[in-house]
Amino acid sequence: MAQTSGWALLTVVAVSSFASGALSKKDCSDTLLKIRNGHYTLSKGFEAGSLLAYHCEPGYYPPVKSRRCMSTGSWRPKPERGLACKKVRCPDPSGFEQGSVSPFQGRYYVNDTTTYECFSDYKLYGSSTRVCKANGKWSGSTPICSRNTDHCPDPGIPAGARRTGHIFNIGDKVTYRCEDKLILIGSEERTCKEGGEWTGHEPECHFDYTFDTPEEVAEVFGSSLQNNLKTAEQNEDLNQQEGKMIRMAKGGNLNIYIAIDASDSIEEEQFKMSIEVTKNLIDKISYYEVTPNYDIVIFATNVTTIVDIHQSFSEHQKSLADIMNDLDNFNFVDKGNDAGTNIGAVLVRIYERMSLMKTRNATKFRDTSHVIIMFTDGEANMGPDPKRPVKQIKEFVYGNKKEERIDKLDIYMFGVGLEVDKHVLKEYVTDNAGQHVFVMEDMEKLHETFEAMIDESTSVGLCGLHRDYTYDDREKESSIKLKHPWLATISVRHESGNPSSCVGSLVTPRFILTAAHCFKFGDTSNSITVTLDDGESKVRRVEKYIPHPNYNTTLKKKNGIPEFYDFDVALIQLKKDVRISNKARPICIPCTKEASGALRLSDPNVKCKDHEKLLLNKEYEDAHMLSPKREMKHVKIKLGASRDACIEDAKKAKGITAENAKEIVTENFLCTGGIAPVTDDVACKGDSGGALFTENHRRTVQVGVVSWGVEDICLGETRKNSREHTRDYHINLFKVQPFLRKYLGNATAGYAPLTFLD
Repeated sequence: MAQTSGWALLTVVAVSSFASGALSKKDCSDTLLKIRNGHYTLSKGFEAGSLLAYHCEPGYYPPVKSRRCMSTGSWRPKPERGLACKKVRCPDPSGFEQGSVSPFQGRYYVNDTTTYECFSDYKLYGSSTRVCKANGKWSGSTPICSRNTDHCPDPGIPAGARRTGHIFNIGDKVTYRCEDKLILIGSEERTCKEGGEWTGHEPECHFDYTFDTPEEVAEVFGSSLQNNLKTAEQNEDLNQQEGKMIRMAKGGNLNIYIAIDASDSIEEEQFKMSIEVTKNLIDKISYYEVTPNYDIVIFATNVTTIVDIHQSFSEHQKSLADIMNDLDNFNFVDKGNDAGTNIGAVLVRIYERMSLMKTRNATKFRDTSHVIIMFTDGEANMGPDPKRPVKQIKEFVYGNKKEERIDKLDIYMFGVGLEVDKHVLKEYVTDNAGQHVFVMEDMEKLHETFEAMIDESTSVGLCGLHRDYTYDDREKESSIKLKHPWLATISVRHESGNPSSCVGSLVTPRFILTAAHCFKFGDTSNSITVTLDDGESKVRRVEKYIPHPNYNTTLKKKNGIPEFYDFDVALIQLKKDVRISNKARPICIPCTKEASGALRLSDPNVKCKDHEKLLLNKEYEDAHMLSPKREMKHVKIKLGASRDACIEDAKKAKGITAENAKEIVTENFLCTGGIAPVTDDVACKGDSGGALFTENHRRTVQVGVVSWGVEDICLGETRKNSREHTRDYHINLFKVQPFLRKYLGNATAGYAPLTFLD
C-alpha cells in the first residue's frame, strides 16, 4: 500500500508543478565539477536539462556517474570537492566451496588473475582460471567443486554471493544474496526440477558501475532470442517476406513488443540511435524462418504507437518494409513536449493488447510466445507502478501452469545510459533461463551489440531447431517429419547385389553423418541413395562417402573379435546443399560454435570440454534414437561407474571370444540398453548410422552415431524394449572430433563450414 501511495504522490507532484506556472530557468555553474584522472562531457552545455557525464580511463570508474542541471541552476547531485576516478573491482570470489582460491586477497582489481582447485574427492566444473575484466566482471564461468551425487548439479556460488541450501534433489531450493552492497542480477531463488535442471537463471553480483559489453550482450541475448524464433505455421496462403527467400504464413506464432524511451531524459541523438537499434533487431529476426507479429511504441508521458500488433491479424497487416518505413518516418518532435517516463503505461498497454487477442482466439493465444523488449534509462517517474502490469502479464500468460508455460514469455530490459538503476530494472523482467537485464553505457554500445548479432546470424546457422507437437498431432506424417528435420534415410546397392539400409543425420547443408559399416569395399557414389525432403527435392545426389580412416572391422579378428567397430563413423558429401527450412535443418554437433548457441553457452571462451561436461556429465544421461519411421526411442547413456557393467555385456555378442570388454568396446563408444535404472529401448536393424541425441532447451544435439548391439531382438519390429544384456554401442562424437573438423570445418572447400571449438 505504501508503494502504491508513493507512485500516486509522484503523479500529484508532477501535475502540481505544471499548475504553478512556468518558472524561469537558470544556467548551472562549473564550480567543483572536475574529476581527477578523468573528464566530463555536457549534453547541453550548462543550461537547464543538460546531462553531465563523467568518464574515466579503462579499468577505472567515476564514483558519481552523472549530474543533471536543474531549472533552479543547481546540479543534482550536488558537486563536492575531491572527486576522483577509482579502480574497478571485481566481486570477491571467496565464497567458492570445497576448494581453494589463489591468491587470496582482500580486493581484486582489473587484470588480477585467480585460480581454483578442488579438495580431494571433488571435481572442478567451470573455469579453473579467471581474470578480472575492465567492466568489473570475472572472465569465464563460475567454478564449482562438486561430487554431483544429487539429482541436480551443484548450481555454484557466484563471486560476491552467499548461498543458502546445499541439497540438490527434486523440489529442493537454493537462495542467493549479494554482499558488499552488490546488486543481484538473475534468480534469487532456484528450484531443482525433475529433469535435472534448475529453474531460473544463474545469478551474478554486480557493482553499480558494472556495464555489459556489446560482445557479452550479443552472445547472451542472441542465444536467448534464437530460442524464441520458432518456425511459423505454414498454410496455403503464403506471403513472401520482402528481401528474403523465405515464405511465411500470415500471423505466425510469436509476438514481439518493442518499447522505445523518448522521455525528457533521453536526448534526440540517443533516440535516433534507438530507432536504428530497433531496425537492426528487426532485420536480424528477418533472417529466421518465423515472421513475428510486431507491436512498436514510443513512450514518454504518453505512449505513441508506431506499429499496432492488431494490424497483424487484419487485412491491413504491415510488411517488413512498411515497419522499417514507419520507424524511419517517426520524428523525435512528434512525441510532443512529454517529459515523463511512463514505463507502467507501456506495460499496461501490452497487457490490454494481450487480453484482446486472447478474447478473439484463446487457442491461438495459448500457442503463442511473447517477447517484450524495452529500451530505457530506467527512470520511471510517473504513471502506474510497472511491477503491477508485469505481474498481470505473467499471470495472464502463465495461468496456473508457470513451469509448463514459462518459455512462452520473455521480458527483456535494456538499460542505457549513466542513470540506470539495476535494482529497478530487474523487477520488471521474467525469471526464466537466460539473462534478461542488460545495462549498456550508451546507445552506441547497444548499436554495436546488434551489429555483432547481425554479423553472427549470417555466418552461424541455427542447428537443432524442430517443431513441437501435441499428442493429437503425433500420428500425422507431415508433423512427425518436422519434429526431426535432420533425419535422412540411406540405401546402398552393394556390388554383391545385396542392398543395405541405414539412416543418417544432416549436420551441415552439404553433409550427412552416418555409420561406416553401412558401406562396403567397392561401393560408389552412384550406388548410394540419400532421401531427405527439403521441399524442393527428396532424393539427394551423392558426391562421395568418407569413412573414418581408422575404421577396420578385421583389425582384431585374431583376438576373438570377428567384427571390430571402433571408429564406425562416416560422412556423405552431397553434390549440392540441402535447402534449409523447417522441413530440413541440421542437427547440432558438439564442440561447434553453432551448438554453443543452442546450449546457451554464451562465454566466447567456451571449449569443447565444456560441451562434454554439460551433455555427458551424470551417471545416466537421457538420450534418444530414431527408427527410419521416425519412431522416438528413449535410452539412458551409461557413464561413470555404470559404463563398466554396460560394456561388459559386449562379451555376450555372437562370435566374440575376447575376455576383455574394454578391448571390444573402446573409450570411443557410448553405451545404452539394459533394464537399469529403467528399461531402455533398443536399436533395431535399419537404425544403424542414426543419431544418438539429447534435447536441451528445445534444441537437438547429437552426441553419438548408432553402431552395433549385443543381440537383435527386434525380429522385424521397429521398436522393442531392451533385455538385461541387450546393450547398444554408439560412436561418441567427442572422440572423433579431428575427423569431423577436417571435413565439416573446412573453410576452403567451397561449402559452408561449421566453426569448431578448441
